[in-house]
Amino acid sequence: MNIYILLFQCRDQRGIVAKLADFLFKSGANIITADQYSTDPRGGYFFIRLEFIVDAASRSKSALEKGLGIIADKLGARFSLSDKHKPLRMGICVSKPGHCLAEILYLWRERELNVDIPFVISNFKGHRKFVGQYRIPFYFIPATKSNRRENALLKVVAKSTDFLVLSRYMLVLSKKFLSAYRKDIINIHHGFLPSFKGSSPYKQAFSSGVKVIGATCHFVTEKLDDGPIITQAVEHISHKDGLGDLVCKGRNLEKRALSDALRAYVDYRVIRHDNKTIVF
Repeated sequence: MNIYILLFQCRDQRGIVAKLADFLFKSGANIITADQYSTDPRGGYFFIRLEFIVDAASRSKSALEKGLGIIADKLGARFSLSDKHKPLRMGICVSKPGHCLAEILYLWRERELNVDIPFVISNFKGHRKFVGQYRIPFYFIPATKSNRRENALLKVVAKSTDFLVLSRYMLVLSKKFLSAYRKDIINIHHGFLPSFKGSSPYKQAFSSGVKVIGATCHFVTEKLDDGPIITQAVEHISHKDGLGDLVCKGRNLEKRALSDALRAYVDYRVIRHDNKTIVF
């Protein structure tokens, strides 16, 4: 038996669930998980995540996609169909801060994150030995703000990944790179967006006298720190906390927000819609 996950979105209208359920029933499938959401039942947008099992002998993935495509065309919908147990290939880019990298690799080693990691790329040589302990290929690309070496980066990531994670990669990727890569890129920002964008967000938060700090995991777009937010983690602080305390507490928030986002993404629980996400 194969287990598939269907993500489906369109304008809300009558009969969406009925059409999908009827098609899957006639295809010999059994729905085991169903989550749905509508922004407005009268003309809003409808989102659904279906997890189902089907005998490979009765219906192939290509046949399922063909049938779902017919339904999608009638409803003006977009959809994706994924094999639950086929790991996505996740490339990692990281600069000197290594706490998020360590968290990701730990979760991967403990099989709590169902991905293949074809490489780790860094502009900091010091991660080579640590990454080598996990027997993952390491590429040192000495990128800087003045020379981001995006051609070298793209050469590594283009064909060997399904998506890319910026695990405290401290350089901004250009519009040209994003257009060339054309796959999802997930970034962890060490600040609570949409406040405190750009560099030194903890310093910005400290100067502003906030009582809550946070970390934000979001999709990368052409606009800096402005992509659809997947997860956020927060913690209360007080007047007793100095800048160093904020940075220390923030590291744990960054790890939590990133790990939660990656788990949701690789389990196909994230749907992008405009500049927002629906996370089932």
